[in-house]
Parts: sequence; structure tokens; C-alpha cells
Amino acid sequence: MSQPTHITLLDAADVQVRFNDNEVLKGASLTVRDGDHLGMVGRNGCGKSTFLKILAEETQPDAGEVTRRTGLVTGYLPQDMDVPADATVMDTIRSGADRAMKLLEEYESLAADSNRQTELEQQITAADAWNIDTRIKTAMTHLNAPEPERLMGTLSGGEKRRVALCRAIISNPDLLILDEPTNHLDTDSIEWMAEYLKKFHGAFLVTTHDRYFLDEICNHIVELQAGRFFLHKGNYSDYLESNLARMENEQALELKRKRFLRRELDWIRRGPKARTTKAKFRVDKFHGIKNTQGPDKELEMELIIPPPGQLANRVVDLINVNLELGGQKLIDRFDFNFEAGMRIGICGRNGLGKTSLLRIVLGQLKPTGGSRKVGVLTQFNYVDQERIQLDPEKTLLEEVAEGSDMIDFGNGRLAIRAYLQRFGFNPKRINMKVKSLSGGEKSRLLLARILKHGGNFLILDEPTNDLDLPTLRLLEEALLAFSGCVLVVSHDRYFLNRVCTGIIAFEGNRQVVYNEGDYEYYREKLAERRSRLAKREAPAKVRPSKPDTPKARKLTWKEKNELEGMEAAILEAEEEVMRIEAVFADPEFHAKHGGKTSELTVEMEQAKKKAAELYARWEELEEIRQGAGQ
Repeated sequence: MSQPTHITLLDAADVQVRFNDNEVLKGASLTVRDGDHLGMVGRNGCGKSTFLKILAEETQPDAGEVTRRTGLVTGYLPQDMDVPADATVMDTIRSGADRAMKLLEEYESLAADSNRQTELEQQITAADAWNIDTRIKTAMTHLNAPEPERLMGTLSGGEKRRVALCRAIISNPDLLILDEPTNHLDTDSIEWMAEYLKKFHGAFLVTTHDRYFLDEICNHIVELQAGRFFLHKGNYSDYLESNLARMENEQALELKRKRFLRRELDWIRRGPKARTTKAKFRVDKFHGIKNTQGPDKELEMELIIPPPGQLANRVVDLINVNLELGGQKLIDRFDFNFEAGMRIGICGRNGLGKTSLLRIVLGQLKPTGGSRKVGVLTQFNYVDQERIQLDPEKTLLEEVAEGSDMIDFGNGRLAIRAYLQRFGFNPKRINMKVKSLSGGEKSRLLLARILKHGGNFLILDEPTNDLDLPTLRLLEEALLAFSGCVLVVSHDRYFLNRVCTGIIAFEGNRQVVYNEGDYEYYREKLAERRSRLAKREAPAKVRPSKPDTPKARKLTWKEKNELEGMEAAILEAEEEVMRIEAVFADPEFHAKHGGKTSELTVEMEQAKKKAAELYARWEELEEIRQGAGQ
């Protein structure tokens, strides 16, 4: 990674944004410098996505100014991507490198004696445009993007997000703006993305609920609270420490302010006669402090899941389950017995069958082989944010109430309004329309709507997507206190470590493995299994014992002919290596062969490998010949 130059890339000053009566940004200011690795945190609806859209020039603030460095190249991942349904995946991804593609097109169209050739070569090299095809292939592979020829209109929400992420990063920008990049990524892709960002040459600003991700990639955390930014040096763990210190300091100042007001109020109330004996500045000071606003208080949240009914001894049993979809076998002879109190996490790469296993447990999908048995008292509640839609024209109250002002809550009843407050919705906003909510607030509303139905077996498919960190922590606490059974698919490592008592892992090649403990414990056991397997498969290093009466083997007729032609074969292989090396050494390599760098690199490796194998074979045959005295 290149060293930061501390050059200012972007400066946002006194940005203000208001939605109806809700002012989300109140003079927010932020400077982004080259080398800044910034993570942005804040409650859902506080304006994070709005601010990112402003920086990406997708929208304009009501007031304030954003100044950008001349020629600044920006890559942007929005929460929702709007592209033509008939566009292919490859065309959509390549559109992110539009600037680089135009440079290459102009370069290829230049006349041989053009004065612009040197300048264009420098710009293309700076943008790493010579290697654009290699970068696209790498991003698509590691981010598990759909096939290049598929149309965008046929993709799921998760597939569109992965395409959008590829598009954002392949432009080789100076500044990356990423809104929830880990959503819909599997663990391997998240780890690759973390390594990519740690080595990123420019600056980035990212919002995410993945706490491990923030810990790994950030050198500063930007907190958006009450419409303004607070900058914390370090990663997410450092932010938690400094934020706690800041809040304690604010509370101490507020306590001091209240004590002063109590003392002065007592004096003010003594009447005009008493006030004449005091200095006028004391009265002015009282009114000044009285009118000073204290620190903003966050709305208290509880997020209590309705208490579950009792479970029988049998909850759900999976017996020798097999699953084949589209001619591909995903699960091979999997047995598992769910029990009360279990909180099981499911992890693995996308496309291996995780959601299909949830549907088998629910009875929505019949396994190809094996059986499923359900206890008589088991009541499912399935949280699937992909399939359940909110009506943007309904109010929050209407969406959750569904015609009733009360919900069953354990042995009693609870008012819908009180229930929504437990999910962090201010009473003043309960009658506002869903379309005015942020993406994260909609996710929280979905949780409230689904969880109100109760159930003693909760099944959650990626519940952490788009939730803010405070809500996520409360969801974790609620699941820890839940006495029923929980089955959850998630790629959030922190969430799996915090919540789970066991992990069902899809490891590929039809292997579905159960491991007691949290996600980190599973990873430890996986590493141990792989180490033992590698040792078993490694060839044993056994020294050949020398017989008492050694008998030298002679070359066969076929081996003699092979040895005779070996020198010519080695010479031909070395000439091929030298030919490719000469291509790379050509001063006009990028102009002539820039688009074939990846292919030539593969040819070079194959040529060197062939030459090495021929040398090894020649030494082997020559040793046999000399030993036999042939």
C-alpha cells in the first residue's frame, strides 16, 4: 500500500439536509484526505446514506458545500442500484471503469506520430487501465459475482449487490464510498474485501454493521450523531473506548450544569428583593446556561422478542437428509436434532444450500432423500427479509398492526405503539409513511412486524443486513434471552460468535458439518481438520534402503530414445521462455500487448514449468544411464 500524502481529496462543510420536519444533517462537516480509511457509524435514519449520496454527487444538500480535488476519481456503492434490466452483468461492471476504458479507446485511435501518446500512456498507467480485464476477473471471482452474460433483471437482490460492488472497486478510484459493502457477501468474500481495503492505495469511507470488518480496515471511525460528525482515531474497538469517554464527559458536564441551575433557581425564586443584592451578571449567567441545550438523548430501545411457548422433547429432527437441486447435489446424508435452547448458526459460501436447509426445516422444501420430523409443540417464525415486502404508502403503525391495536405477548397483551417503541421508533414518527424511512429503519420495521407473531422456533435468514450497530447489539441480547430454538444464516462473524451455541457449516463438495461452540471455535476445528488431512495426503519421505548387492537398472529402449531427444526439447523450451521474456522487456509492451498481460503471464509460467520438468527428467534418465554404465 502506498504511503498517504495527506492531500485533501474532499471537504464537506456545514452540510444540512431536512426531510419534511426531520433535520437529519445539521451543519455536518467532514474532511477526507488521501490514505484515510474511514468507517462511518450511527443509528438507522441518522443520515449516513444521505451523506454518502451527497459525496458521490447522487444528490445535493439543502445547504452547505462539498469541495473536491480536481480530477478526483470516485467509486460508489449505493444501497440500491438502478441499472437497465436488459444490461448484462459484464457491461454493468465494466461501466464502473468508464474513465479507464475511454483512455484506452483514445490511445488505440491515436495516430502513430501523435503528440498525445506519452501523456495518455502516463494517464493509463496511473489508472492501471492496462490491467482492467485482470482486475475485473479478480473482483468477480472473489466476490462471487453472477455469470458475465446474465441480465441484471434476472438477478436477486444479493447478486445485484455483488455486481455493484465489483463495479465500484474496478475503477481504481482515488476515493471509495461504500454503503454496507458486506451485505450479501459470504465469509470468504468479506475476508478478501477486507484485505483489498487494507492495501487500498487511496482513501475510503464505508458504512457497515460488520464490527470485525471495521476493526480490520479502519484507521478512523466517524460517528454521525444528532446531525453532526465526531471523529475517533483508530479502529472500531478504539472508537468504543473513546466514545464511552466522550459520553461520560458530556454526562459530567450536564450534571454540573444541572447542579448550577438548581442553586441559581433557588436564588432567583427569592424574589426581586433578594436579586438586588446580587450582581446582575449572575442573573444573566443563569438564563444563559438555562437556554443551553444538553446532550441529545438516544431513544431507549429494548427489542424484546415475544416470549415463546414451551417446546416438546422433539423440536425438529433431520434424518439422513439429502438434497439435489438443478442436477447439483448440495447436501449428502445430514443428520441433526434441534433442541430447546439451541442457537445454531449456518455459514458457508453463497450457493451451497444454506437457505435450502432452512426451507427443509420449515417444511417448504422436500429433501431428495431422508426425512424431517417435527415436534407437536413446535411453532415456526421465519424472518426472511428478501421475500417480505413493505407497502411504502402505509404508516409504520398500519404495517405492524395489520388491523389490530394489540399483540399477544407471553401471557398478556401489548399495545402496538408500545411494541414499536421497543424497536426504537419515536412515538412522533409512528404515523409517518414507510417510504420516508431509511433502508436500516425498514429492516428494523420488518423485524418488528415478523417477530410479533411469536413462535418458539425462530429461523432468521441474514437478519443483520442493514441494521445499525445499536439495533444489532439489542437483537443479539434478545436472542440470547430467547428460551426457544434459534436457527440463523449469517456471514457476520461477530454476530455468530456472540449468539451461537453451535455452527452448521457448508464447506463445499456436499459437506455439511456441525460443530458445537461459536464461529471462532469452528474455524479452529476446521484448521485442525485440514492440517490432519494435509499430513495424511502428503507423500511419506522414506529414504531408499541400499540392498546388499545393488543391481543397476538399465534404460529401456523407449527411455534411450527419450534421452537422445531431451537436449533438443530443453533448448526449445528455454527459447520459448526467452521469447516471452523479450515481449515483456519491450519498451512498447503496454502499447502492443497491454490487453494480453494476463495471458502472457500464464504462458510464461507454463513455459518455465515445462523447462524445469524437462531438466528434472533429463537428470533422472542420465543418472540411470551412468549407473548402468550405458
